[in-house]
Amino acid sequence: MAFDRKLLDILACPVCKGKLDYKANSDGEESLVCHFDRLAYPIDEGIPVLLETEAKAITSDE
Repeated sequence: MAFDRKLLDILACPVCKGKLDYKANSDGEESLVCHFDRLAYPIDEGIPVLLETEAKAITSDE
């Protein structure tokens, strides 16, 4: 199941309420990234998991 990118217009980071960006890596893993908080929220079977406890910290380079 693919993530519907139209959702990016209405979804926000649960921590700062900021904009999220879609990112897919070469392994096929999808995530929504908040650059302000440097968190990547996983997308599981097309459904974003917007829980801070499930988010992965990212570096400023990512």
